[in-house]
Amino acid sequence: MPAVFVNGNPESAAVWDPLCAELDRADVLRLSPPGFGAPVPDGFGGTVTDYRDWLVEELTALGEPVDLVGHDIGGSTALSVAMTRPDLLRTWVSDSLGVFHPDYVWHDLARLWQTPGAGEESVAGLLGGSLEQRTARMVSRGIPEPVAERLAAAQGPEMGQAILTLYRSMVQPVMAELGRNLPAAAARPGLAMLATEDQFGGPPDRRREAATQAGARVAVLEGLGHWWMAQDPARGARMLTAFWAEPVSTRPL
Repeated sequence: MPAVFVNGNPESAAVWDPLCAELDRADVLRLSPPGFGAPVPDGFGGTVTDYRDWLVEELTALGEPVDLVGHDIGGSTALSVAMTRPDLLRTWVSDSLGVFHPDYVWHDLARLWQTPGAGEESVAGLLGGSLEQRTARMVSRGIPEPVAERLAAAQGPEMGQAILTLYRSMVQPVMAELGRNLPAAAARPGLAMLATEDQFGGPPDRRREAATQAGARVAVLEGLGHWWMAQDPARGARMLTAFWAEPVSTRPL
């Protein structure tokens, strides 16, 4: 069964390059959500439930349960699948459980994107300019330059529109209402990646509470930020490998 990695925003599958290079397994598949490193199909709505349904379709086509790993919006989408279609999974990993906590407050950038006018201006500034300028912005956020350049190459107007559509579909209380189904994710073993310096996922105590609701173990990434998989890929790979190696039957559900 493959390990399936789903990237977030404003990224492509290249965000996983350093971590995947550390893994001792060949059955690795990386899926980019529409608009975030992959083309947007005709008729794709781009809402939070549309992304969940997209990932369900992709995993169904694989024909066997997978070890699913998601980051950022890829992490919330992965958890949405764990809550609704656990039959598609052997295990799941997410760093975005906090957004489903009933008291989660969207970060400043997300609130900008959710605001007409200000959102359009924000994504134009974030994703515009030359490749070098976009790369520099990603480096300033803590991403190593080789990875930052590959991510910047995927950025542009289509990603900007995907950001606006998706985040405007997730205005609270939408995520809190989806989070009522967190206990359903316990049907499969889960791991919550908690990077202590991540400023986007909510306070650590609320991320832990959401993990408890989902029946997930918490793996603490002390000193790492939102892009933990690029900042210390070896540590992330060790945690994933150890999690996958445990007999599924012995994990608490």
